[in-house]
Amino acid sequence: MLSDLISIEPATGATLWTGTSGDADAAVASAREAWPGWAATALVKRIEAVRRYANRIRDGADELAELISRETGKPLWESRTEVESVVNKVDISVRAFADRTPQRQLPSPPNMRAALRHKPHGVLAVLGPYNFPAHLPNGHIVPALIAGNAIIFKPSEKTPAVGQYLVDAFAKAGLPPGIVNILHGGPATGKQLTSNEGLDGVLFTGSARTGIALNRQFATRPDKILALEMGGNNPIIAWDTDDIHSAAVLIVQSAFLSAGQRCSAASRLIVKDALYDRIIREVKHITDRLIIDEPFATPAPFMGPVIDNETADGLTESFLALMSHGGKPIKHMARPIEGRPFLTPGIIDVTDLDERPDIELFGPILQVVRVADFEEAIAEANNTRYGLSSALIGGTPQQYDQYWSNSRAGIVNWNKMTVGASSEAPFGGIGLSGNHRPSAYYAADYCAYPVVSMEADQARASIGVGLKDENAANPAETAPAK
Repeated sequence: MLSDLISIEPATGATLWTGTSGDADAAVASAREAWPGWAATALVKRIEAVRRYANRIRDGADELAELISRETGKPLWESRTEVESVVNKVDISVRAFADRTPQRQLPSPPNMRAALRHKPHGVLAVLGPYNFPAHLPNGHIVPALIAGNAIIFKPSEKTPAVGQYLVDAFAKAGLPPGIVNILHGGPATGKQLTSNEGLDGVLFTGSARTGIALNRQFATRPDKILALEMGGNNPIIAWDTDDIHSAAVLIVQSAFLSAGQRCSAASRLIVKDALYDRIIREVKHITDRLIIDEPFATPAPFMGPVIDNETADGLTESFLALMSHGGKPIKHMARPIEGRPFLTPGIIDVTDLDERPDIELFGPILQVVRVADFEEAIAEANNTRYGLSSALIGGTPQQYDQYWSNSRAGIVNWNKMTVGASSEAPFGGIGLSGNHRPSAYYAADYCAYPVVSMEADQARASIGVGLKDENAANPAETAPAK
């Protein structure tokens, strides 16, 4: 069969990987056959297996980091932090499994035991994104394996090489065949996979559009687990602060790390009127200094290109659309290298727009809204169907408490970026950002289900009330004949 999948390095345009779309039904059948043996394997053995996988990743850290940078375009320093996250996820997931899904005894009557244990769901599909092609799917796969599930992993068709590397590492770590299966392909292959009756659930990271489609597809299937980690239209509020430079640095990092291709990236800067000029001047000054270059350049770039030219074209059109509807550009978005998906960050004041688009602009675009008071800032922050990440820069402890209490988001930070959440904490949101099944540390929650058992060594039982006296005559025998 001719290759129907091609992975292109966004920074250079070179072909990195070619392959063919896989057979979803065959992948599910392989996982179903292998799963019972893996589920019956002792927990300590499953943990040993994923730790061998972590050692494989650690030993090949430089190779994997280079591959991530080539396939996504992100700077090498950032890819190295992603590889570290992949390795660290194993120990974090072991602790999370013990914490979130423990085996323990419950209070019970004498001569009886009440036990709480957890069972794996079975065969789970993991649908991965392109922005963190190793870290994010790894965050589903490792907890699911520890819990005793078998996996079919479909990486993004834009980053198949990194996906293949991960699955090969599991095989080299000695996991049994069929426990971690890779399925390459585009949307059609993904639909074939999620429609297979042999699946017990889907663990998804990606866009709200695809997440909503999955939610509809599984609406009549409460028997299947569905964990959705979707995007955001995230606010960052700049309020009273004397350190304008630090505030601007946090804003720039929140908006433009990974070329804005983070689901927790700040899309909207909400700034107090009295602070507007100073904050915007410093944000623009820092943004003008950002190095945008290919992943291995010297000096090291702050950001590389977005994933492909189609994405870059769409973001450019979105910026122009904001301008055409009344947005006032503060820093124009540009394409510095013809034919390559490099973008300079765009900053635009949308305060006067009659209707601000409530969409995820997955790239380096920051929309600015100026407000008069803190209550208006909170209302503007919540003016979205999404609810993933948010931050307040400046303000008083009382204002942070007020914001924390009223913010509609799964992550609420103070004087910190909207990005860079700890894997030791849950990661997820509400609204169009997720379905109340946060990942990271809480991934253990959706990888196994609780089973409660009442147990006794012998069957001893009696009925103490409601029985007829066994020595009394049967009424049917003593009734007069008719």
